[in-house]
Amino acid sequence: MSKYKNTFFYITVIGLFSALMYWIVSQGELLEENVVPVTSELTTYENFIESLAQNLTHPLAILLAQIVTIVLVARAFGWICKKIGQPSVIGEIIAGIALGPSFLGMHFPEFSSLLFPVASLPNLSFLSQIGLILFMFVIGMELDLKVLKNKAHDAVLISHASIIIPFALGMVLAYYIFSSFAPEGVEFISFALFLGISMSITAFPVLARIVQERGIHKTRLGTIVITCAAADDITAWCMLAAVIAIVKAGSFTSSLYIMALAVIYVIVMLKLVKPFLGRIGKIQGTNKNISKATVAIFLLTLILSAYCTEVIGIHALFGAFMAGAIMPDNVRFRTLFIEKVEDVAVILFLPLFFVYTGLRTEIGLLNEPYLWKVTGFIILVATVGKFVGSALAAKFVGQSWRDSLTIGALMNTRGLMELIVLNIGFDLGILTGEVFAMMVIMALATTFMTGPLLDIINKIFGKELPPAPDELKAMNKYRIYMFFDNATNAKALLRIANSLVKKQKLNTSITTMHIVQSSDVNAFNSDSYEAKIFQPIESEAGKLNQEVLTLYKVSNDLESDMVEIVNEDSCDLFLLEIGHSIYKGTLLGKILGFTTRIINPDILIDKVTGKEPMFENSFFDERTRQVLIRAKVPVGVLINKNFDKMERIFVPILDKSDLFLLQYAQKWIANVEAQITVSDVSGEIERSSDFKESIRSIEQVTPNHIMITKDKTVEKESLGQYDLMLISLSSWKKLVETRSEWLNHSPSILIVKE
Repeated sequence: MSKYKNTFFYITVIGLFSALMYWIVSQGELLEENVVPVTSELTTYENFIESLAQNLTHPLAILLAQIVTIVLVARAFGWICKKIGQPSVIGEIIAGIALGPSFLGMHFPEFSSLLFPVASLPNLSFLSQIGLILFMFVIGMELDLKVLKNKAHDAVLISHASIIIPFALGMVLAYYIFSSFAPEGVEFISFALFLGISMSITAFPVLARIVQERGIHKTRLGTIVITCAAADDITAWCMLAAVIAIVKAGSFTSSLYIMALAVIYVIVMLKLVKPFLGRIGKIQGTNKNISKATVAIFLLTLILSAYCTEVIGIHALFGAFMAGAIMPDNVRFRTLFIEKVEDVAVILFLPLFFVYTGLRTEIGLLNEPYLWKVTGFIILVATVGKFVGSALAAKFVGQSWRDSLTIGALMNTRGLMELIVLNIGFDLGILTGEVFAMMVIMALATTFMTGPLLDIINKIFGKELPPAPDELKAMNKYRIYMFFDNATNAKALLRIANSLVKKQKLNTSITTMHIVQSSDVNAFNSDSYEAKIFQPIESEAGKLNQEVLTLYKVSNDLESDMVEIVNEDSCDLFLLEIGHSIYKGTLLGKILGFTTRIINPDILIDKVTGKEPMFENSFFDERTRQVLIRAKVPVGVLINKNFDKMERIFVPILDKSDLFLLQYAQKWIANVEAQITVSDVSGEIERSSDFKESIRSIEQVTPNHIMITKDKTVEKESLGQYDLMLISLSSWKKLVETRSEWLNHSPSILIVKE
């Protein structure tokens, strides 16, 4: 009755008030006596088309279309660069240039003018500046000022040498090109100072990621180069503030007033604002989340700091950088705040800045061989000043040639930070379009060459590998590696690994491995992230009384690094979790009837290059598929269905190649006295003497632990009594292709490829 009552009430209310609105409209039409109706010669459809065209050209619609296009193109170019071993920031910079007049405007001028009309550029500029302010705030937070206090003075010496040498060479370069390339009315000192600061900048964020990806962030060399970059960043931004003050004031004497205000600003930030924020940080330090009131305080501090430096005349970005640097020292607090700000700044806003830079970069202006010669000379001066200057300074303070050259190569990285400086110079009218294009090319070239230079250095001096742990030095040990993403599956993998070696611990080793994409972790919280991710594993290892080794790596190409590690060590078994359950699939997969993921670019590339058929192993996620294809060691893939213990194991034999599975069954029997049920579904055991002999040898050593069933079909209800199903990769493919009921009713599954 209640159901009909609610329906009756709904219909009554809707009908009554709809009738009231209709009556109001009809009465309102009587008031239109003096209104002259507007007549149009256009048809209804033509009116619709005209209205749609107006909507498409509305400033907000254009801005949203620009953002969508920019983010998609930037991510695509970034992905390509990651695949060739370069930082994704290079791809994003190239994407910006490609969307500008250098490519899109040159080859598709109508589309370019439609997507990026001149009137829309101020909106894009303001949004990109907001993004830069947020990004510089994050950069300031990622700088650990304690490192500069506690580390050796050598790093500061190298850093300052890596600034002053290229700065001086930049001013020398300015002397030779001033007459030909300086804008009209610009004083030499302004032009020379900006070229000097452009040559001396280092991209701390890119350098930090490369150091992490190369696995040297915890070494002595990594500590030195990170400290050098941090000192370089702080010094360079202070110098940039001074240069901007001189340029805006028109002379060095006039700039002293601006510098005096800047000094007062810095003192206020360090002596008043920093202690105030520190007290707030302590109050919030015990909470798991940051309150909205606290977020508001810190964001207001950021905005006010940026506003003050903009008003003083040393640019808002310096204020954003300073606000980040004085944030409370609490690592957890900074990490939480970085996570709140970084994704929006890096994914959404920074690509807008790259494209805005690209729209101002006209490579077509370099239309003479002479101009390209000058560009090459600029790259040479920049590389010699930064690379050679840093390397010589490092060698002078006692570093080896290998480490000195590595420091030089890393400090020569410019990336985004260079573009920020160049855009400031362009906005101030110090750089012409030609010089701006040359310097953007220089930023790309010096960043791009970092990876190849490091590879050449490693090839000349030999790749410096960390010493192998004592546990891995004995080659006769049974070694298991396991890779995990989350703690739940990691515990299951560890229990499986432990069950294979439990009674032979002296002759075995288990290495737990976690590799994280460089884009998913920042340099500031990498150590705390590592400790947090391994804590549940170490706790579970304690319960199992199992010693484990931990391996943590920040990677630019997760699958390649994972496979390289296990192949180089030639481990006996590599365990990993499946990335995405095949039972969930995707919306497209459900519509088409496939339990598979949408095909991604890697699969298409493998198809084009002939490495792999289009749908081979497509029921696995891409990471697992790549490991199965490229690993040269036995691989076990766990599909975890609340795996808890290792007592009853089901082993279906569908092919004669499944014989190798019995060695794992034998280990489980020997180590945890598991009960093994081998199902001779295809009759292979009955036909094969090798199978019979292997099972007989197991029964002789440990009787009553292995049983063979000859049923051609397996009752789906009986599968629920087992803790784990062990199956070969080839047999697993057959189950998937035939849509076997086993897939839905089986326990946790370990798929093994020999």
